[in-house]
Amino acid sequence: MDEIRIRGARTHNLKNVSLDLPRNRLTVITGLSGSGKSSLAFDTLYAEGQRRYVESLSAYARQFLQLMEKPDVDLIEGLSPAISIEQKATSHNPRSTVGTVTEIHDYLRLLYARAGTPHCPDHPEHALEAQSVAQMVDHVLALPEDTRLMIVAPVVAGRKGEQHDLFAELRAQGFVRVRVDGELHELDSMPALEKGRRHTVEVVIDRFKVRADLRSRIAESFETALTHADGRAIAVEMDGGREHLFSARYACPVCSFALAELEPRLFSFNNPAGACPQCDGLGHVDFFDPARVVAHPELSLAAGAIRGWDRRNQFYFQMLASLAAHYGFDIDTPFAGLDARLREIILYGSGRESIAFRYLSDNGRLVSKSHPFEGIIPNLERRYRETDSQAVREELVKLRASQPCPACAGTRLRTEARHVLIGGRPLPALNRMPLGECRAFFNALRLSGQRAQVADKIVKEIADRLSFLINVGLDYLSLDRSADTLSGGEAQRIRLASQIGSGLTGVMYVLDEPSIGLHQRDNDRLLATLAQLRDLGNTVIVVEHDEDAIRNADYVVDMGPGAGVHGGAVVACGTPAELLAASGSLTADYLAGRRRIPIPARRTAPGEHWLHLRGCTGNNLRATDLALPVGLFTCVTGVSGSGKSTLINDTLAALAARHLYGSNVEPAPYGEVTGLEHFDKIIDVDQSPIGRTPRSNPATYTGLMTPIRELFAGVPEARARGYGAGRFSFNVKGGRCEACQGDGLIKVEMHFLPDMYVPCDVCHGKRYNRETLEIRYKGRNIFEVLEMTVEQALDFFGAVPTVARKLQTLVDVGLGYIHLGQSATTLSGGEAQRVKLALELSKRDTGRTLYILDEPTTGLHFHDIELLLGVLHRLRDQRNTIVVIEHNLDVIKTADWVIDLGPEGGNGGGTIVATGTPEEVAACARGHTAHYLARALRS
Repeated sequence: MDEIRIRGARTHNLKNVSLDLPRNRLTVITGLSGSGKSSLAFDTLYAEGQRRYVESLSAYARQFLQLMEKPDVDLIEGLSPAISIEQKATSHNPRSTVGTVTEIHDYLRLLYARAGTPHCPDHPEHALEAQSVAQMVDHVLALPEDTRLMIVAPVVAGRKGEQHDLFAELRAQGFVRVRVDGELHELDSMPALEKGRRHTVEVVIDRFKVRADLRSRIAESFETALTHADGRAIAVEMDGGREHLFSARYACPVCSFALAELEPRLFSFNNPAGACPQCDGLGHVDFFDPARVVAHPELSLAAGAIRGWDRRNQFYFQMLASLAAHYGFDIDTPFAGLDARLREIILYGSGRESIAFRYLSDNGRLVSKSHPFEGIIPNLERRYRETDSQAVREELVKLRASQPCPACAGTRLRTEARHVLIGGRPLPALNRMPLGECRAFFNALRLSGQRAQVADKIVKEIADRLSFLINVGLDYLSLDRSADTLSGGEAQRIRLASQIGSGLTGVMYVLDEPSIGLHQRDNDRLLATLAQLRDLGNTVIVVEHDEDAIRNADYVVDMGPGAGVHGGAVVACGTPAELLAASGSLTADYLAGRRRIPIPARRTAPGEHWLHLRGCTGNNLRATDLALPVGLFTCVTGVSGSGKSTLINDTLAALAARHLYGSNVEPAPYGEVTGLEHFDKIIDVDQSPIGRTPRSNPATYTGLMTPIRELFAGVPEARARGYGAGRFSFNVKGGRCEACQGDGLIKVEMHFLPDMYVPCDVCHGKRYNRETLEIRYKGRNIFEVLEMTVEQALDFFGAVPTVARKLQTLVDVGLGYIHLGQSATTLSGGEAQRVKLALELSKRDTGRTLYILDEPTTGLHFHDIELLLGVLHRLRDQRNTIVVIEHNLDVIKTADWVIDLGPEGGNGGGTIVATGTPEEVAACARGHTAHYLARALRS
């Protein structure tokens, strides 16, 4: 079959859609946000493709897999097994990195274990060499005479099991003692080991006091140990427990530093064998920051320099008063004015020096007690470690900061792993490189002899995977970049690159806007990647608004004509050329130039007020100086990885929030800032999703639910019954239906079939009990109000300013069609983003508000962008300052001011290459934005 046949699709807002899609082709599904694109692509095609594949598995296997709900469709034919690549964060696990997610780190671990050259940390000029038995004996005899020593052979390292067979074999060979997990046992009286725990077992070869005449005996003991432990031996000092590790393979000729056999786990920061012991492989350590603990250094200890240790807390204040009496300082002196040594004692303790503390007991008696002063920061550390109270922990977290681990310098790996080299580079150095630079290193790598033979296939696999990532525009990322810091678009393109690397054929891939966060320059590489995926013999279906993607597709489906209840139909379909000729299609009108987002007739010129942020050095910024005009609509542009988010989100937004609200978020490093006095409010709309649980909906998220519940509680009948606003919440007991706990649906577990949700047979899906639904406001009960669209609700609540203002903002951003009580899980990515935007825009602006938006056009059609720009320009006209990070040329060309970063991503970026009006930036020879912006201004 050459096509996928869909008949009668009714998922979500789809209106009985019937459609034929070509197989093994690149199909783009486009249309207004909320028109049914995701319902068709993900909730119908992908859901059915995945369901059919999973149902071909055994019932036993199916019960462990999460099954999607069966789509409401009459017929689908010609489906292949489906793989979905969506815009969602790859992982929230702090241990996940770009390297681990793409599995490149696994290949690097194997490469370093099999072809790496270990070096001594203290003598890096010396490669570790195999130690002879004579060298081992010399090392032992160099210890002080009569040192009690035990030679052991590590026969099992970190392996689960009770080890019965091993102990029996050792007894048969005549051995008497073993050391298990550091404890000495006699084999004849061995306690049972825990089966589920990992154990390290070392057989005791010999015990003796060091004497020069024992050379032959010691040599024999080492030879026995090396034979039993695959070339390894340990000499343990019985007094003190110091261990001397020996290896017949790797050892430093100067200091005898020895390394066991190189294994891939040594290079894994997720394995105890390779993780830095100080930070446990996280690369950073959390600590109580003195700058946060001493919140007001200009005040005295008595007046509250340190919160919780002033006069209001009698116990701790008496402690500080005793400390002041002992060291002779005035407790009313400003903390900043105290001697540095005294400040150190107050924060970190008196060491072993005892202080005579005087406390007032509960019965009013004065009690005296001498002991060292713990120190405020050690006290906080102990309380944080020991408390069982989540509230206390949350308060203490506000005083903590994070810094790169001082032991491993943020590399996550232990010392031994950091000193194994390939091509003169340790593994952390490769992990820190931008992917493009890393690929160049492997392309130039030349190994010799056996190492070259071993490394050849591994290096090829690494280079191929790096190429796939670079081809989707991710060359600025590094392998050690934490996965939880990736944007949705970056995470999606990483998964896309991984799929190409897998080389699967005969699969249906469904992608959700892969161009998000991608500069126009990188679009061509992305489109080539999608074509490559198709040419492998796969069907590629992409939900996309990008003009280049639509024009380069084999087949286009335009959904509409409107959004929500006004959408759900196929407006036009065919090749891109056939789409352009279609009538009644908004997409065709914009592509053909019949409609366009206009360039402003005149731009607002900068005034006298500017915000200056100088010397920004976060991530790849190179002492960048930002000059931001106040009261204008400014667009920050640049290729992916050029430093836009670091400059605006991590530096400017964090700095403004700290200045205006006293936020604890630490801004990225900068020199100085001037001009913040022009703002009294900051609203930062980032890409984090709204709460996507079935109980979250537009009414609860935007705060509409509170005034609506208060209106119902104010109805005379509600007051007569004693109902408060809480009665009209489906999240708490009282007014909700308890049979379904306010869900309106009952979950029926079907085990190896998808779980079913059936309407509650008590409330019939209305979420509230009968008594609550009897209360009516203007003839409608609470359920009927939540079933209204935003447009209907605006008409209904038009006379209630607190409600109407929020509803009007939802209409302004193009969400008039969604229902107030619509579950957040049914909102598309673009809709969820705009609900969040509407919440922020509904907050009263003062004409001195700084709005920061990170790619607000995510998931938006040309027409939706036009609506959004109208809202942003209206805010600008009220003298607010708008800063938008954006790649969309329709947004950039309508801005008053453009700041372009670059010229490249990663190490090649971090500088401002052009500033000015869009016309001035388009005329600039530097940077990649100018070329594309000039074309957009001409069209």
